[in-house]
Amino acid sequence: MQAILATLGYVLSADRRRLLMIHRDARPDDVHFGYHNGLGGKLEPDEDVAAGMRREIREEAGIECKELELAGTISWPGFGRQGENWFAFLFRVPEWTGEPLANNPEGTLVWRDVADVLAGRVPMWESDRHFLPLVFAERPQVFHGVMPFANGRALSWSYTSL
Repeated sequence: MQAILATLGYVLSADRRRLLMIHRDARPDDVHFGYHNGLGGKLEPDEDVAAGMRREIREEAGIECKELELAGTISWPGFGRQGENWFAFLFRVPEWTGEPLANNPEGTLVWRDVADVLAGRVPMWESDRHFLPLVFAERPQVFHGVMPFANGRALSWSYTSL
């Protein structure tokens, strides 16, 4: 399978009760429009996943990652607009420096309670509700999941924890 390699990071507050998310409200043609997402994006050809995650956080939020925790990976076959396959490395970012930007070209940066995100009180992809409990588990274990998509909707979800 050929896939677009990407990162997806969740910047945590010092008490780990809130996370910095992007409310994708800048472009109505955005496939994520109206949703809240973690920060991240495509890897550049010359960077490893940690460097890519740090770059994306710097570009999207204006902060520097001091620590990254690998939460897991997800394969999203058929996720792209044209049915492209995506493969993402998911991170928690518990330590960082700087002052987060108020917004970027994709939308507004907002702090949301982890409890509200996990309870479904924050607008996001319905499919995110499958893997976010693994990312924010009390005792998280690295996981590797697959979530096939068709016509903008998840068809199934399965994962293995290490």
